[in-house]
Amino acid sequence: MPSIIKTLKVVADPNRLRILLLLKGEELSVAELQEILAMGQSTISTHLSQLKQAGLVEDRRTGKSNLYHFASAGGSLLEEILADAQKEIAEFASDQAAMRRVLKKRQDKMRAFFDSVAGRLGKDYVPGKSWKSMAEALLRLMPPLTIADLGAGEGSFALLLAARAKKVIAVDSSARMIEVGREQAARHGVKNVEYRLGDMEEVPIGAGEVDLVFFSQSLHHALHPERALAEAARILVPDGRVVVLDLLKHRFEEAREMYADEWLGFSEAELETMLENAGFANVETAVVDRDAEAPQFQTLLAIANKKN
Repeated sequence: MPSIIKTLKVVADPNRLRILLLLKGEELSVAELQEILAMGQSTISTHLSQLKQAGLVEDRRTGKSNLYHFASAGGSLLEEILADAQKEIAEFASDQAAMRRVLKKRQDKMRAFFDSVAGRLGKDYVPGKSWKSMAEALLRLMPPLTIADLGAGEGSFALLLAARAKKVIAVDSSARMIEVGREQAARHGVKNVEYRLGDMEEVPIGAGEVDLVFFSQSLHHALHPERALAEAARILVPDGRVVVLDLLKHRFEEAREMYADEWLGFSEAELETMLENAGFANVETAVVDRDAEAPQFQTLLAIANKKN
């Protein structure tokens, strides 16, 4: 834990307090902090360097830049300082509003990617999507169920699930994907799939409405995967199940640009911890497939039950 004197010295600057208040809620890059705070790159970098040296922020590499986040090492003293700073710093409200706009731009960028490839995902290569991995998950289903497919894309998987489900609710943030999904359902005469426009972190489904939640190669697109999993727990009936098919953690950085990936997959331990923190128990994980072609993405399967 940093010394009290060092902590007080670093947070004595109002602009560093503004940065800490932002990073307490979200991971942000230098460029995003520039946009929010209207400061130069060198100024932001200097502040971040001082905060990092004091152990008050940490960073992780993502693509060509770093994302900075709040570190809890400051303890209760820093928490008290930040609580008071929210009331005293005049820019607090405008900083938070600017941060929301920046995060929306992130989501819009991802949404634009999926709008551009709607109708082609079944034909073009998408890492981690294989019939083998889907079959591994389908074998574990207990029909008939009401199923939510979160981050459903154009709904090909939802149509597959519909063959044995009572009802499938397919949710995606891309209006174009939803449109294509509805067209496919109508073309195949599938009537028990409902497409809803919405974000997997704010799912347009009521609490306790579904028996099973599926994330099929979608969780790594969430800005906050843990929030998406918490939403899955909210909409599930007691003892309902969640199934996550995603990429095993990898180092293929190009995926961020090529496929609008927010995360480079997850390790089994990371996914298990997130599920448990979201309110799930009896977590089972397994690597169920590996692509033959480079970069040889591997598919991770996780299944868990909502705690009663």
